[in-house]
Amino acid sequence: MPDIGPELDAVDRRLIVATQGGLPRVSRPYDAIGGELGIGGEEVIARLQRMLDTGVIRRIGAVPNHYAIGYTANGMSVWDVDDARIDELGARVGALPFVTHCYRRPRRLPDWPYNLFAMVHSQSREEVAARVAEIAVLLGDASRGHDTLYSTAILKKTGLRISG
Repeated sequence: MPDIGPELDAVDRRLIVATQGGLPRVSRPYDAIGGELGIGGEEVIARLQRMLDTGVIRRIGAVPNHYAIGYTANGMSVWDVDDARIDELGARVGALPFVTHCYRRPRRLPDWPYNLFAMVHSQSREEVAARVAEIAVLLGDASRGHDTLYSTAILKKTGLRISG
């Protein structure tokens, strides 16, 4: 029988349900969650760490509202680069401090030649354009073309949700 991953007990499942919408905005969020589940904050941390280590959950992190913190110009730069070099180039672009996420996507020829995407948040479209120009310099001749798609609405981003 194939390995389907670590076993989750009832408390793990309740912990996932309790945290999948975000941590409570209190001074001791793990203690607050533990109180809801009938366990201590240290156990909450230990269980979350085990689930991170085993790949049950991928990350715990803040998801800022870019608009609320002043980044109202959000540009997804899209690039046409050689597929044979995309891993190397994507790693270099993704390491730039102003790129919030960078990933590969399939081309949709003939209309969509772009296969490398890099998100840039800034306070103005001019700043986004300057950052995109920096990416263009980094990519050099490896880029056969690019464009920038600007956000026009805020969409609620969520991952997979499980029910209690």
